[in-house]
Amino acid sequence: MRPPDLMHSEWRCDDDGAVLPLHVAHHIGPEIVEAARAKLLAAAQRAGIRPTPLWCPWPLPSGWTVTGVGLVGDERSGVRATAVACSGPGPVERGPADCVIVAEEPGVGLGNRFAGMPGTDPGPFFEGDLATTIAHAKVRAAGWPTPLWMTKSPDDRTAYVGEAMGMWLYFVTWPAAAGYLLEEEIDLHDLTEDVPTHLVFGAPSPYLHGKA
Repeated sequence: MRPPDLMHSEWRCDDDGAVLPLHVAHHIGPEIVEAARAKLLAAAQRAGIRPTPLWCPWPLPSGWTVTGVGLVGDERSGVRATAVACSGPGPVERGPADCVIVAEEPGVGLGNRFAGMPGTDPGPFFEGDLATTIAHAKVRAAGWPTPLWMTKSPDDRTAYVGEAMGMWLYFVTWPAAAGYLLEEEIDLHDLTEDVPTHLVFGAPSPYLHGKA
Protein backbone atom coordinates (compact mmCIF):
# COMPACT_ATOMS: atom_id res chain seq x y z
CA MET A 1 0.00 0.00 0.00
CA ARG A 2 1.30 3.42 -1.00
CA PRO A 3 -0.13 6.52 0.76
CA PRO A 4 -1.26 9.64 -1.14
CA ASP A 5 1.56 11.80 -2.48
CA LEU A 6 2.14 14.77 -4.79
CA MET A 7 1.16 12.73 -7.85
CA HIS A 8 -1.81 10.79 -6.44
CA SER A 9 -4.61 11.80 -4.09
CA GLU A 10 -5.60 8.23 -3.16
CA TRP A 11 -3.99 5.20 -1.54
CA ARG A 12 -2.63 2.80 -4.16
CA CYS A 13 -1.80 -0.87 -4.49
CA ASP A 14 0.85 -1.91 -7.04
CA ASP A 15 -1.45 -4.70 -8.24
CA ASP A 16 -4.95 -3.21 -7.96
CA GLY A 17 -4.44 0.54 -8.33
CA ALA A 18 -6.51 2.93 -6.19
CA VAL A 19 -7.78 1.21 -3.04
CA LEU A 20 -9.07 2.17 0.39
CA PRO A 21 -6.67 1.52 3.30
CA LEU A 22 -7.40 -0.83 6.20
CA HIS A 23 -6.35 0.65 9.54
CA VAL A 24 -5.73 -1.85 12.37
CA ALA A 25 -4.15 -0.93 15.72
CA HIS A 26 -1.19 -3.06 16.80
CA HIS A 27 -2.87 -3.86 20.13
CA ILE A 28 -6.43 -3.97 21.45
CA GLY A 29 -8.11 -2.60 24.55
CA PRO A 30 -10.93 -0.29 25.61
CA GLU A 31 -9.04 2.83 24.45
CA ILE A 32 -8.66 1.37 20.94
CA VAL A 33 -12.36 0.58 20.71
CA GLU A 34 -13.27 4.05 21.95
CA ALA A 35 -10.92 5.64 19.40
CA ALA A 36 -12.49 3.61 16.58
CA ARG A 37 -15.95 4.55 17.79
CA ALA A 38 -15.00 8.24 17.85
CA LYS A 39 -13.67 8.06 14.27
CA LEU A 40 -16.86 6.39 13.06
CA LEU A 41 -19.08 8.96 14.74
CA ALA A 42 -17.00 11.88 13.44
CA ALA A 43 -16.99 10.51 9.88
CA ALA A 44 -20.75 9.99 9.97
CA GLN A 45 -21.34 13.49 11.34
CA ARG A 46 -19.24 15.04 8.56
CA ALA A 47 -21.17 13.12 5.90
CA GLY A 48 -24.57 13.54 7.58
CA ILE A 49 -25.22 9.79 7.60
CA ARG A 50 -25.61 6.93 10.08
CA PRO A 51 -22.27 5.54 11.33
CA THR A 52 -21.00 2.33 9.77
CA PRO A 53 -21.80 -0.38 12.35
CA LEU A 54 -19.01 -1.89 14.42
CA TRP A 55 -20.56 -5.29 15.12
CA CYS A 56 -19.49 -7.25 18.18
CA PRO A 57 -21.10 -10.32 19.76
CA TRP A 58 -22.61 -9.24 23.06
CA PRO A 59 -22.73 -10.96 25.36
CA LEU A 60 -19.57 -12.68 24.14
CA PRO A 61 -19.75 -16.48 23.82
CA SER A 62 -18.35 -18.25 26.88
CA GLY A 63 -14.55 -17.92 27.02
CA TRP A 64 -14.35 -15.54 24.04
CA THR A 65 -12.54 -12.19 23.90
CA VAL A 66 -12.33 -9.23 21.52
CA THR A 67 -8.99 -9.36 19.69
CA GLY A 68 -9.04 -6.42 17.29
CA VAL A 69 -10.91 -3.73 15.39
CA GLY A 70 -10.26 -2.35 11.91
CA LEU A 71 -11.59 0.53 9.81
CA VAL A 72 -11.46 0.93 6.02
CA GLY A 73 -11.32 4.41 4.52
CA ASP A 74 -9.47 7.71 4.60
CA GLU A 75 -10.16 11.40 5.16
CA ARG A 76 -11.61 11.77 1.65
CA SER A 77 -13.83 8.67 1.58
CA GLY A 78 -14.89 8.46 5.22
CA VAL A 79 -15.24 5.02 6.84
CA ARG A 80 -16.57 2.52 4.32
CA ALA A 81 -16.16 -0.73 6.26
CA THR A 82 -15.39 -2.04 9.74
CA ALA A 83 -14.12 -5.30 11.19
CA VAL A 84 -14.16 -6.75 14.70
CA ALA A 85 -12.12 -9.86 15.54
CA CYS A 86 -12.85 -12.24 18.42
CA SER A 87 -11.16 -15.41 19.68
CA GLY A 88 -12.13 -18.22 22.02
CA PRO A 89 -12.54 -21.97 22.43
CA GLY A 90 -13.81 -23.84 19.39
CA PRO A 91 -17.46 -24.90 19.66
CA VAL A 92 -16.76 -28.38 18.25
CA GLU A 93 -13.04 -29.10 17.92
CA ARG A 94 -10.57 -28.76 20.76
CA GLY A 95 -8.32 -25.75 20.47
CA PRO A 96 -8.67 -22.05 19.69
CA ALA A 97 -11.07 -20.51 17.21
CA ASP A 98 -11.33 -17.07 15.68
CA CYS A 99 -13.92 -14.98 13.91
CA VAL A 100 -13.96 -11.66 12.07
CA ILE A 101 -17.24 -9.76 11.67
CA VAL A 102 -17.34 -7.23 8.85
CA ALA A 103 -19.82 -4.46 8.01
CA GLU A 104 -19.20 -2.83 4.65
CA GLU A 105 -20.74 -0.78 1.90
CA PRO A 106 -21.15 -2.63 -1.42
CA GLY A 107 -18.00 -2.61 -3.52
CA VAL A 108 -15.41 -2.37 -0.74
CA GLY A 109 -14.25 -5.99 -0.69
CA LEU A 110 -13.01 -6.32 2.90
CA GLY A 111 -15.44 -9.13 3.69
CA ASN A 112 -14.48 -11.02 0.54
CA ARG A 113 -10.83 -10.73 1.53
CA PHE A 114 -11.39 -12.40 4.90
CA ALA A 115 -13.75 -14.95 3.36
CA GLY A 116 -11.05 -15.91 0.85
CA MET A 117 -13.07 -14.86 -2.19
CA PRO A 118 -11.82 -12.69 -5.07
CA GLY A 119 -13.41 -9.39 -6.00
CA THR A 120 -15.70 -7.17 -3.97
CA ASP A 121 -19.13 -8.79 -4.43
CA PRO A 122 -20.15 -11.90 -2.46
CA GLY A 123 -23.05 -12.58 -4.83
CA PRO A 124 -21.31 -15.10 -7.13
CA PHE A 125 -20.10 -17.16 -4.17
CA PHE A 126 -23.32 -17.89 -2.28
CA GLU A 127 -24.18 -21.56 -1.79
CA GLY A 128 -27.45 -21.40 -3.73
CA ASP A 129 -29.93 -18.78 -4.89
CA LEU A 130 -30.85 -16.44 -2.03
CA ALA A 131 -34.39 -16.11 -3.37
CA THR A 132 -35.03 -19.84 -2.97
CA THR A 133 -32.47 -21.03 -0.39
CA ILE A 134 -33.33 -21.02 3.30
CA ALA A 135 -30.80 -19.11 5.39
CA HIS A 136 -27.99 -21.30 6.74
CA ALA A 137 -27.69 -19.32 9.98
CA LYS A 138 -29.25 -16.40 11.82
CA VAL A 139 -28.03 -13.74 14.22
CA ARG A 140 -29.69 -10.74 15.81
CA ALA A 141 -28.10 -7.48 14.67
CA ALA A 142 -29.09 -4.50 16.81
CA GLY A 143 -32.07 -6.56 17.96
CA TRP A 144 -33.26 -7.49 14.45
CA PRO A 145 -33.36 -11.11 13.21
CA THR A 146 -30.77 -11.27 10.44
CA PRO A 147 -30.44 -14.29 8.09
CA LEU A 148 -27.00 -15.33 6.85
CA TRP A 149 -26.07 -17.54 3.90
CA MET A 150 -22.92 -19.64 3.54
CA THR A 151 -20.46 -18.77 0.79
CA LYS A 152 -17.88 -20.82 -1.10
CA SER A 153 -14.67 -20.30 0.86
CA PRO A 154 -11.32 -22.08 1.35
CA ASP A 155 -11.41 -25.23 3.49
CA ASP A 156 -9.67 -23.56 6.43
CA ARG A 157 -12.62 -21.25 7.19
CA THR A 158 -16.37 -20.79 7.02
CA ALA A 159 -18.01 -17.58 5.82
CA TYR A 160 -21.61 -16.44 6.14
CA VAL A 161 -22.97 -13.26 4.56
CA GLY A 162 -26.19 -11.32 5.02
CA GLU A 163 -27.38 -7.72 5.20
CA ALA A 164 -27.90 -5.43 8.17
CA MET A 165 -28.50 -1.68 8.28
CA GLY A 166 -28.19 -1.46 4.50
CA MET A 167 -24.69 -2.96 4.46
CA TRP A 168 -23.15 -6.37 3.89
CA LEU A 169 -22.60 -8.34 7.09
CA TYR A 170 -19.89 -11.03 6.97
CA PHE A 171 -19.26 -13.56 9.75
CA VAL A 172 -16.03 -15.48 8.99
CA THR A 173 -14.61 -18.17 11.29
CA TRP A 174 -11.37 -20.17 11.55
CA PRO A 175 -11.16 -23.15 11.54
CA ALA A 176 -14.14 -24.11 9.39
CA ALA A 177 -15.76 -26.05 12.26
CA ALA A 178 -15.91 -22.82 14.27
CA GLY A 179 -18.85 -21.89 12.07
CA TYR A 180 -20.92 -23.98 14.47
CA LEU A 181 -20.63 -20.98 16.78
CA LEU A 182 -23.68 -19.68 14.91
CA GLU A 183 -25.72 -22.60 16.24
CA GLU A 184 -25.82 -20.54 19.44
CA GLU A 185 -27.97 -17.47 19.95
CA ILE A 186 -25.60 -14.74 18.75
CA ASP A 187 -26.57 -11.12 19.35
CA LEU A 188 -24.50 -8.52 17.51
CA HIS A 189 -24.20 -5.20 19.28
CA ASP A 190 -23.17 -2.04 17.42
CA LEU A 191 -20.25 -0.57 19.36
CA THR A 192 -20.91 2.85 17.84
CA GLU A 193 -24.01 2.96 20.06
CA ASP A 194 -22.05 2.26 23.24
CA VAL A 195 -19.18 0.08 24.44
CA PRO A 196 -20.12 -2.46 27.16
CA THR A 197 -18.06 -1.86 30.29
CA HIS A 198 -17.41 -5.59 30.78
CA LEU A 199 -16.02 -6.23 27.29
CA VAL A 200 -13.07 -8.64 27.59
CA PHE A 201 -9.95 -8.28 25.43
CA GLY A 202 -7.39 -10.84 24.30
CA ALA A 203 -4.18 -11.08 22.27
CA PRO A 204 -4.33 -9.31 18.86
CA SER A 205 -5.94 -11.36 16.10
CA PRO A 206 -3.48 -12.75 13.50
CA TYR A 207 -6.28 -12.77 10.92
CA LEU A 208 -7.06 -9.09 11.28
CA HIS A 209 -3.33 -8.30 11.04
CA GLY A 210 -2.87 -10.42 7.92
CA LYS A 211 -0.37 -12.80 9.55
CA ALA A 212 -2.36 -16.00 8.96
